[in-house]
Amino acid sequence: MIEPKVLKGFRDSLPQQEIVRQKLMAKIQQILRSFGFVPIDTPALEYTEVLLGKGGGETDKQMFRFTDNGGRDVAMRFDLTVPLARYVAANYSLLSFPFKRYHMSKVWRGEKPQKGRYREFWQCDFDMVGVDNAQSDFEILLLIHTCLSQMKVGSFRVCVSHRGLLNTFLVGLGIQDKSQDVLRAIDKLNKIGRDGVCEILKEDGLTEDQTAKVLDFISIDKTSFENTLSILEKMFGQSPEIVRLSQILTMMKACGIEKDFCLDTSITRGLDYYTGIVYETLLLDMPQIGSICSGGRYNNLAGLYTKENLPGVGSCIGLDRLIAALEELKSPIVTDSAYADVMVVSNKDDIAWSESVAMKLRAKGVNADSYVGEKGLGQQFAYAEKNGIPYVVSSQNGDVFSVKEIATRKVTDGLTIDQIAKLVKPEL
Repeated sequence: MIEPKVLKGFRDSLPQQEIVRQKLMAKIQQILRSFGFVPIDTPALEYTEVLLGKGGGETDKQMFRFTDNGGRDVAMRFDLTVPLARYVAANYSLLSFPFKRYHMSKVWRGEKPQKGRYREFWQCDFDMVGVDNAQSDFEILLLIHTCLSQMKVGSFRVCVSHRGLLNTFLVGLGIQDKSQDVLRAIDKLNKIGRDGVCEILKEDGLTEDQTAKVLDFISIDKTSFENTLSILEKMFGQSPEIVRLSQILTMMKACGIEKDFCLDTSITRGLDYYTGIVYETLLLDMPQIGSICSGGRYNNLAGLYTKENLPGVGSCIGLDRLIAALEELKSPIVTDSAYADVMVVSNKDDIAWSESVAMKLRAKGVNADSYVGEKGLGQQFAYAEKNGIPYVVSSQNGDVFSVKEIATRKVTDGLTIDQIAKLVKPEL
């Protein structure tokens, strides 16, 4: 016998879990399409040269990389953004720009598993390629806000920064050659704290004074986006980065959503390809779970694969981490995981009856499971309860039926197909 074990960091998905995931994905997809975004797909496996060196040294170490049967050096994608850059370069003549795309699929990283974080996990990416302006930056932020608001995750905060400001600051300190090391150290702030970042910066060769100034910069007051922006404006003047952030704030105010955003100079994002605005999203009721939605602008990534100028900006929702958070918050979208609205019992005296009744209910827009086993009524009701099906339909007489609500054990007799549909799906 082979032990039916699963690799560490990987997992099976039970029906209730998969129903929740697909409900979330369907909700997010609906929102993305309302903004004019279109779906694409790319291969799980890429040539290693396509992926290598795009996310940074740590990401390169986490890639699942191997030689295939044809002797080719290949790797599993570690995110959906790098494949997007390769995709738009390969399909440039077939696309129209600005190109708004979304992609929901699995990615793989050989990192340490923890709550809400696995080695194989789902991402939901949405990006805009071919334009570099404040409106495109803001629309991605507005999408983040819309998705989280409609998923009712409670209070949240989208923390925004700009890579250009930190780079300019590091130039002023004379340590621009250490920018990637500094960015990665700052990106670990929430994991290792201020003292941990301080130690890494010193190990990277920064002096006591340079380290102190970097730590002061990433600790600038962040009580409101507008207040932080005014502080940064005094430091950098009307630089292109400040102008861009000011334009974004104007759009936030026009949409009445500025209270859910902050300008946080400690946000850098650890991936090397970011060039402009960057952001992370925290649930205020569950800050310990980390960012559930992050991203930024990457203007040079597609240039690795084509001579065309294809700047991009986008974000990624970590679906596994989001689901873990929603489970902790006991969100209805997670607790309601029934795959059917009703179950029609099996009638051994009329084997066609349950299938015909279920078909009539489906025609009315009701998800109906017709029980196909050969168990007694008690075991059929137990089946419905175990699978979270809220109602059970059984025969009464002719074209009227008996309906039992599993949660309350309430039985309603004499219902027609139309009445059952209205009972179990009031929105119909």
